[in-house]
Amino acid sequence: MALTFTAELFHWRGPAPHYFLRVPEDLVPDLKDAARFVTYGWGMIPCEAVVRETRFRTSIFPKDGGYLLPVKVAVRRAEALEEGQAVTVTVTPG
Repeated sequence: MALTFTAELFHWRGPAPHYFLRVPEDLVPDLKDAARFVTYGWGMIPCEAVVRETRFRTSIFPKDGGYLLPVKVAVRRAEALEEGQAVTVTVTPG
C-alpha cells in the first residue's frame, strides 16, 4: 500500500531538532490499519519514502492523533528542500 501526499516541511526545535512532514488527516486511518501489522513498538511504522528522485528508509511515528514523517538531512540536501516548502512524498509502509 503506497500513500502519496503533499505537506509543508517544518522544523521541530526540540531537544534533537528535525524536519518533518505531517501526514494529512484523511490518510491517518490507513496508517493506523498498517500499524497493526508492521509497527515495531510505540506505533512506529517502518517505511520507504520517495521525494522526487530520492528514496530513503525511515519510520513514521504517531504524534497528537496523527503521524509525522521525518525527512533526513541527506534527502533535504539532495532535493534542495527548505522549511515551509510543500513537499510531495510517496510512502510505502513495511
